Amino acid sequence: MIDYRKDVDALRGYAVLAVVFYHFNIPYFKGGFIGVDIFFVISGYLITSIIFSELKKNNFSFINFYERRIRRIVPILFIVLVVTIIIQSELLLYDEKNYFYNAILSIVFFVSNLWFAKSGTYFEPEISQSHLLHTWSLSIEEQFYLFFPLLLFFFYRKKIFLIL
Repeated sequence: MIDYRKDVDALRGYAVLAVVFYHFNIPYFKGGFIGVDIFFVISGYLITSIIFSELKKNNFSFINFYERRIRRIVPILFIVLVVTIIIQSELLLYDEKNYFYNAILSIVFFVSNLWFAKSGTYFEPEISQSHLLHTWSLSIEEQFYLFFPLLLFFFYRKKIFLIL
């Protein structure tokens, strides 16, 4: 495991503020969605560090890696989805429910980035008002978690990296 880094937490804080300020239309934060990009970079850095550290110690396990990701993400996602389903089921019309439940399915299978991209652009009023639109970035993160460790493991075993 890697050591705690205050500077990485500070970057996370700046990233969150940028996104929140963007969504509240605070002046000078029109490009605040850059915070999501910062999160992706931080996530990539941390996951790569963790995997390399475990590979070097010869104790990397795909099962343990994926189990940690599931424990970290799925419980809160489940709560958000259940609460949203309960509330939205009472508020939405039939046509809206069909779209909503399809979006839920895409979230459960971590492909909501593809679902929302197919449904329109991020800035369209109908899409941007979706209460679950934020899950597109979670889906990308989960897709990264699914494939990137496999790639790193393969490269490490084949000794393709020069730094290790």
